[in-house]
Formats: sequence, structure tokens, C-alpha cells
Amino acid sequence: MSRIAARFAACREQGRTALIPFITAGDPTAEITVLLMHRLVSSGADLIELGVPFSDPIADGPVIQRATERALARGMSLRGLLELVRAFRAQDPDTPVVLMGYLNPIEVLGYAEFAAQAADAGVDGVLIVDVPPEEGHDLVEALKSQGLDLVYLLAPTSDAGRIERIGAIASGFVYYVSVKGVTGAGNLDLDAVTEKLSLIRSRIDLPLGVGFGIKDAETAAKVAGIADAVIVGSAIVGRIEALVERPAEIPDAVGEFVASLRQAIDKV
Repeated sequence: MSRIAARFAACREQGRTALIPFITAGDPTAEITVLLMHRLVSSGADLIELGVPFSDPIADGPVIQRATERALARGMSLRGLLELVRAFRAQDPDTPVVLMGYLNPIEVLGYAEFAAQAADAGVDGVLIVDVPPEEGHDLVEALKSQGLDLVYLLAPTSDAGRIERIGAIASGFVYYVSVKGVTGAGNLDLDAVTEKLSLIRSRIDLPLGVGFGIKDAETAAKVAGIADAVIVGSAIVGRIEALVERPAEIPDAVGEFVASLRQAIDKV
């Protein structure tokens, strides 16, 4: 059983919804990223989603775009990110880490080489925004050969056919985008999300995480009542951005916010 599957199984057994915070690797520095990963866990994260900086993050809103720009300006790369995961793993062998990014950096490294290096560093899964299920065969095989989960996005516009195609190849969990648009955009329609999750569950037997549009503890609690995982990105990255000039304050600020999310989720 993979770390991701084991963590979701543990959450089910404990009767609680998983919390998956997102941060961008290297924002604002590599050293703070590793500190933040540990702080996320101590504040209640069940899995960590680590953004791979890329120069054209088409699925991300302005908050995460700026985080990517800061990380790239500091020299963060895919290889550098894998070293951060390795450093994290030296102290935390259990918390699943999922990379979220785009295909281009992986193609540059090569599918087989990326999969091997990611697995060796301690990565558990990969979510690649711009790889549709119809075109990812070689990448899927490379990841599967190293025991890595391939997480896919589903959206409000995903029809039954696409849900079934993704269900046939996805592993770990499925990430449901709760609003139309980029990260950080829009307001969440809980009734619409509930209806869509019901359709997805009728066709996919994997945990369902919900992200995009979850801005605070109140929204996180509402989503926790219908999802297997609550995924929060822009609201965290925005707090990092506000303290870029005072980086020593970032771990406490992020930790307190994530702890508030955890507390709200656990009340559901």
C-alpha cells in the first residue's frame, strides 16, 4: 500500500477528513520550504502538495503565479525541489508528498529519469495539470513503474465519459476543482460540488479531494462534510507572500492558519 493510500485509510478509520495544504517549492527560499513542510505537518496536514515552479503556470491564479516567479528568481528547479523532498524525508518518513506542476520540466528531465529520481527522493504522487488522460500513456507507465501515484483533476465541466477515463488510470486520490477558473478564483457553490461529487463517486472508487476556492476555516469545514480531503493553496501562499520581507515570521503565520483549518475540519 502506498503512503497516500495508507494515509487516506487511516483518516477513514479515524473518521476524519484529510487536510492537504499547498505551498510552492522555493518560495520564498529553499530553506523555508523545508521548515514549512514540517510546520504544515505539525499543524495538522495529512498530505502535502508541493508546487513545482514553472514559467507558464496556466492553471494558477495571480497569487501562486507570483510565488512561482519568486521561486524561479531564487533558482529553484525540479531537481532542486527533489532535494527539498529528500531533506524533508530525513525527518519525516510518513507524510505523503504530492508534486503539482506542468509537463515541460518533466519532459526536459525525461519521464523515466524523473520517475526514478522522484521515487528515490521520497515523492509519493504527481499531479500534472496539462496532461490529459488521452495523452499521458508513457508518463503513466514511467510513474507506475516506480510506484508513484498519478493524481488527476476533475472539474465542474467534466462529463461522465471523462470521469470514467480518469478513473481507469488515476491512483492515490482525485482532485476535484470546485470552481471554474484558476486557483484562488470564484466562490464555492456547495450544493453544486455535492452533486458533482456524487456523480464522481458513482464512477471512481478513490478518495476525492476538493480544492480551488477554499479561503478560510469556515469554507474548509463546509467542504469537509462532503469530501475525503480539503485542499487549500492560494490562501496559504497569500500569507507567505505577505511576509516575504519578514521570512522568519512565515512558519508561525502559516502554521496558525493551517491549525485553524484543521480545527474547523475536525468539528464536522
